[in-house]
Amino acid sequence: MKDLLAAMLVAASCAGVAQAQTGAPPAPAGGMLTLEQAVAAAGGAAPALQAADAAVEAARAGREVAGLRPNPVVQGQVENIAGSGAFRGLRSAETTVGVMVPIELGGKRSARVAVATAQLSRAELQAAIAAADVRAQVSELYVEAVAADRRLATARDQLGIAEAALRAASIRVQAGRASPLEQQRADVARITAAAQVERTARLADTVRGNLARRIGRAIDIALDPALLDRVPAPAAGPVVPVQANGTLALAAADADLAVADAGVRLARANRVPDLDMGPAVRRLEATNDMAAVFSLSVPIPVFNTGRAAIGQAAAERTRAEAVRRMTALDVEQAIADARAEVANAATLARAASGPALSAAQEAARIARIGYREGKFGQLDLLDAERTLADTRLAAIDALASYHIARARLERLTAPVPITGTNF
Repeated sequence: MKDLLAAMLVAASCAGVAQAQTGAPPAPAGGMLTLEQAVAAAGGAAPALQAADAAVEAARAGREVAGLRPNPVVQGQVENIAGSGAFRGLRSAETTVGVMVPIELGGKRSARVAVATAQLSRAELQAAIAAADVRAQVSELYVEAVAADRRLATARDQLGIAEAALRAASIRVQAGRASPLEQQRADVARITAAAQVERTARLADTVRGNLARRIGRAIDIALDPALLDRVPAPAAGPVVPVQANGTLALAAADADLAVADAGVRLARANRVPDLDMGPAVRRLEATNDMAAVFSLSVPIPVFNTGRAAIGQAAAERTRAEAVRRMTALDVEQAIADARAEVANAATLARAASGPALSAAQEAARIARIGYREGKFGQLDLLDAERTLADTRLAAIDALASYHIARARLERLTAPVPITGTNF
């Protein structure tokens, strides 16, 4: 009877393992927070996006300011007062009141607008970069949270198996079919499995908390349990050449170069002196007569000819062009490395969650049957169970690594959004 009970306990542990190895747990009935929902929630709570939106609004206001004309200046002066003789007091005073209108020459206003427009385009690109960064960060946290949930489920399954093995060993010892050492080994395995559950649960709570802080809301529903298992088949056909064109990083470098180009144009426009002109009215106190006055002033570029400013702007443009070339090389290298990482991670994920896991499951199944029938010792069973647990965890790590690598590749190849900026 005791032998029969031991066999039933071992069979129950086999059934539990078989159920745990069927893949991802089923989706809960109470709702599920998908990756896209998490990304959308993070978009409304991310300080980086709020800062980027504020920068765009500031750039729009800056373009509006750049298109404004200089304000006219009201001038007034009183001459021939507080002198001697006929100019004593205000008897010979001449009062002049007029308006001076600055007239910009050399295309300064259009050059300022060009600079502000380029800066607006750069701010919009920075907002797109911030959105892509948030999506990549949330994707990685989401994958880590799903993987942590699956690791916790695996640890709990292993604890159940260890508890069943301990009960079976206890019965075998009581029946005189095994030494007390076998029971002690099983107890050690159970204690280790319980500690692993506690550790894994703590890590899972930490990862979920990080994701909750990132999306700005508590995660009171389950995550997508089948996300990790979505690994595509090996790609067929020719490999697409790596190109940096169309990526956010290169577009940002192009925008910086456009800002530098507009800065050179503005520096050249500022070399042309502006005019200040306008009419005025003069009243002569001695005769109470009125006279019209027209004023015109032109600065003389003696000390500041504007050449230094042009040289500075030209050097900045050269730097921006060099950074653009360097960025193109860096982006292409990063995309190539990310593609290789994704492909390698996919290969490892398919192998770890397929043939390797199946082989470990079969080895554990044979070890359990052999242990139940007395053909294998407890050490063989524990080794097979340990190998299965390690293989399951390796499969989870491989699947998580694939999805994290893919999220990073998507961040590198994120397309440039279409904006409403008018050039």
